[in-house]
Amino acid sequence: MYFVKSAKIYVAGHRGLAGSAICRELIKQGYENIITRTHQELDLEDQKKTEEFICDTKPDMVFLAAAKVGGIHANNTYPVEFLMCNLAIQSNVIKASHKANVQRLIFLGSSCIYPKNCPQPIKEEYLLTSELEPTNRPYALAKIAGIEMCWTYNRQFNTQYLAAMPTNLYGPNDNYHLENSHVLPALIRKIHEATLNNLPSVEIWGSGIPKREFLHSDDLASALVFLMNLNQDKFKALTNSDKTPLINIGTGSDQSIINLAQLLKDIVGFDGDFKLNTSKPDGTLRKVLSVERINNLGWTSKISIKEGLIKTYRNYLDILENV
Repeated sequence: MYFVKSAKIYVAGHRGLAGSAICRELIKQGYENIITRTHQELDLEDQKKTEEFICDTKPDMVFLAAAKVGGIHANNTYPVEFLMCNLAIQSNVIKASHKANVQRLIFLGSSCIYPKNCPQPIKEEYLLTSELEPTNRPYALAKIAGIEMCWTYNRQFNTQYLAAMPTNLYGPNDNYHLENSHVLPALIRKIHEATLNNLPSVEIWGSGIPKREFLHSDDLASALVFLMNLNQDKFKALTNSDKTPLINIGTGSDQSIINLAQLLKDIVGFDGDFKLNTSKPDGTLRKVLSVERINNLGWTSKISIKEGLIKTYRNYLDILENV
């Protein structure tokens, strides 16, 4: 292990889908000094307060998982917020981390950074090779800027800042809002409510044809802690100033939205049908990441889509019981 169990580790965005999973994984592995702050305690869009906090606490490691996130509808409705909020959070945390001499930083991006129609599976070097998907371009550009921030600090100051690009995430602490969430949690809620109310059908936005790759948040956390603890030579190779410090995290396999809905139908016990609303946008038709780089380092995904969906649906039921 590169970091001793007493190392100070700051998880920005610890209440979110990714951040909460990172905290669970760190606790599971015995880390004793995990630093967190809620949005009420620390607004990461406030440069002065962010810098004061990170310089005062002086973490050894930073996981930058804080972000404004959402599905196609949310990205289309609030493009200013998705661009400006994420740019502010990233620049403030990365700048403060450099000032506080943080040893390593892992910035979480998104697979939407890649071009709309690039070859499949998507390799890290496909970044910026053609145009982005219009429906989430502001968010994607913000995340691309975050990658560039990591790279420029590595080039100019010899830092070790790595940008990790996970595929579509799901798991505990997801957002189940019917309009502003991602496709999987929205489907879980729709199918569950249709089952409760004995509805004959569930609407699916788009054609159902697009194929997506899904990664359970616990798998993501496992990958990130694995990367955090790479030996100096391997981590330095990933953050070498001569190349973009970028690594994909995913399962390497995908499936159509309609097949995903059928899996959830079986898990929830829904007896109805699906109706496709083709007036809603599909987004990119296929998106699966190449995970060759992280697999070659020694990490692979462990949670199957069926196992992950069962765990996630149980978590959704727990949320409903505690409301």
